[in-house]
Amino acid sequence: MPRERPAAEHAEAPEVVEMVPEVEEQEERWARLLPELLQEVVRRVEASGGERWPARKDVLSCAGVCRRWRDAAVAVVRPPAVSGKITFPSSLKQPGTREFPMQCFIKRNKKNSTFYLYLGLTTATVDKGKFLMAARRFRRGPHTEYIISLDADDLSQGSNAYLGKLRSDFWGTNFKVYDSKPPYDGAKASSSRSSRRFGSRRISPQVSSGNYEVGQLSYKYNLLKSRGPRRMYCALECPSAQDTWENSLKTKVRKPTGTTVLRNKAPRWHEHLQCWCLNFHGRVTVASVKNFQLAAAADPNDPTGSKDAETVLLQFGKVDDDIFTMDYRQPLSAFQAFAISLSSFGTKLACE
Repeated sequence: MPRERPAAEHAEAPEVVEMVPEVEEQEERWARLLPELLQEVVRRVEASGGERWPARKDVLSCAGVCRRWRDAAVAVVRPPAVSGKITFPSSLKQPGTREFPMQCFIKRNKKNSTFYLYLGLTTATVDKGKFLMAARRFRRGPHTEYIISLDADDLSQGSNAYLGKLRSDFWGTNFKVYDSKPPYDGAKASSSRSSRRFGSRRISPQVSSGNYEVGQLSYKYNLLKSRGPRRMYCALECPSAQDTWENSLKTKVRKPTGTTVLRNKAPRWHEHLQCWCLNFHGRVTVASVKNFQLAAAADPNDPTGSKDAETVLLQFGKVDDDIFTMDYRQPLSAFQAFAISLSSFGTKLACE
């Protein structure tokens, strides 16, 4: 007696055959949407995250309708270097614009040693802003660490929102910046005890988390107590300006981009005001030893002087008791700019 096949096997093939034409017809119907209307749909989804992160699933749903919708989504939701906007959490680790700075501000809570970074939404020095990330200062033995997270209420290395950290030495003059994601393929995680893999999945779900050193900062000692602001030196592994969403769809291998070296711009002594002055173009209003401007350091091996030592790549300064502005541009990312700015908080007796 022949054995009967399971009912599921009989039903499976006809269902697939019947659904294919229906799916194709539906995709064709959406693909015929007017280009102007299609772009407006995607633009409104992207703009819905003005003061918060837009639902990534909404934008991806638009991009997943058909090839034409995908092209429209890629055209509208551009990386920060092109749009001047920070749409998704992944944008926090992409370089800013080149022609003009990305204007942000930091709010400090002294009671719990927490710092909140916002993206300015208007031309005002400080507005309601869009929350980007937060950091909290922890004392761990002889070291101080700033844990940086997407979630202001969950500032731990085991959090899904963990972005990275800033770690200082005992004197608070030398710092290392750690990223939760490898800056390029093949990068080695820190060998410290805290280099275990974490649960962070909100930045790049397909990449394992850890602690990858991406930069070093140092403040020069001022043992003679000479007048002047702090002197800073930074060496960072900056993200590539070509590492955009559109290119990431095509590129499978990420390569090292080289080290970017930054130094603080030397201020001028103002005889009338009897203080050191830098031109912050109205973005800084309160004199403070924490205020600084960083520019690309001149390369002695580059006789053409291709690096512009006058263009400010990051500036940080005080505007109120617990409010500071932070403006950055390419090749720095918001995450790197925030980490550098955090290093300015705290007393540095050997540098002042």
